[in-house]
Amino acid sequence: MFRRILLQDSFILGMILLNAVVIFIQGFSPAEPYSTWLDRLDHLFTFIFLLEALIKIRAWGTKTYFSSPWDVLDFALVVLTMPSLLIWLSGSTLNGWDFLLIFRVMRVFKFFRFVRFVPNIDHIMAGVGRAARASVLLVSVFFIFNFILSMVACFLFKDMAPEHFGTPLHSLYSMFKVFTVEGWSEVPDALVKDASPMLVFFIRSFFVVVFFVGGVLGLSIVNSIFVDSMVSDNNDVLEVKVQALERKIDLLLKHAGQTSEQGN
Repeated sequence: MFRRILLQDSFILGMILLNAVVIFIQGFSPAEPYSTWLDRLDHLFTFIFLLEALIKIRAWGTKTYFSSPWDVLDFALVVLTMPSLLIWLSGSTLNGWDFLLIFRVMRVFKFFRFVRFVPNIDHIMAGVGRAARASVLLVSVFFIFNFILSMVACFLFKDMAPEHFGTPLHSLYSMFKVFTVEGWSEVPDALVKDASPMLVFFIRSFFVVVFFVGGVLGLSIVNSIFVDSMVSDNNDVLEVKVQALERKIDLLLKHAGQTSEQGN
């Protein structure tokens, strides 16, 4: 009976949602005895997910279970949350092992299991994969362009605004902010303080070009290619249907022509 319940997706989805509620409440650091009971509930959910994985492996076989990317993800998330459960079961005080508390954070990753229950998620993920493959070259060019401009800006402006261009990494991040419009006004404003009018004109002109080429044109092209690749399978389906319809029309026209000739 319990084995059959654990194999039902609806039951597991309910457990994931309840676990999300428990962890959400734990974020408010409730007082005792509520915190203890919430910890117990959270670890109970982890134990249920562990049993689910073991039962599915036994029922379907290891090869079948791990052939599904979603089941591999589920198993990986269970493994990530197991140390937290083991620490709790052992009742260890973690003397000298406080870094193991990081595993308690891993329990939040259990929420990723909810993704597999999203309608048409396989179709969506396939589209994302196509879009990522189609955008690799363009994103690489975009990164190289950002890298070159970052090095130029680093050598030009590192003494004027070291917090933004003091090192290549700072410069890379600052230029990326300009590309994404986040630092469009913040970064240039930090440079033009106490600068001469001619230098102010040069700085603002430089960032106008950077923003237009990288932020407007660059990101727009990347986004358009990404979106077009995601929906390309829909276009392929429509194209197949149109071709099938054209063949049927040709057959009807041919049949009508033959009928007309026979009538004459």
